[in-house]
Amino acid sequence: MNTAPETNRYAPPIAHVEDVAAATHEPAGRGTRLGAVLLDGLIQGAVYYALAFTAFAALLPNPRAGDVWGALLIQVGVGLLLFFAINGYLLVTQGQTVGKKLLGLRIVRSDGSRASAGRLIGLRYLLSWLLMFVPLIGAIYALLDSLMIFRESRKCLHDNLAD
Repeated sequence: MNTAPETNRYAPPIAHVEDVAAATHEPAGRGTRLGAVLLDGLIQGAVYYALAFTAFAALLPNPRAGDVWGALLIQVGVGLLLFFAINGYLLVTQGQTVGKKLLGLRIVRSDGSRASAGRLIGLRYLLSWLLMFVPLIGAIYALLDSLMIFRESRKCLHDNLAD
């Protein structure tokens, strides 16, 4: 009696399954990603303080002012507007901030495809920023987000949230 699977009608079906090919892009190194974030911060800080010292003194921190919360909201709002004014076009068209462009990095999805503007701005940036403003939760999120880069995948929490 022949018990080969092709001739045994009681054998389970056999299907050839290929493994999914690994992504063709190499994740950026931790140091390069840190360098891009630092460059972005330096650029934005320079523009922010240039504006503050030349035209908008209300942007400078002043703990003696009566309306501390109002001043803080103005500073955060202007900071967000500056981030998108400086990086918005590059983010939407190329998936890069100025710092990432200078270091040759690009934000892509986990399969290597281009990330949409909504995914980049909404999930990667705005969601993270909103979470960071929640007392205690924001500090924990920021710490976890930063430390997750030491995993083998080199992805931070915001990378996972936005894919």
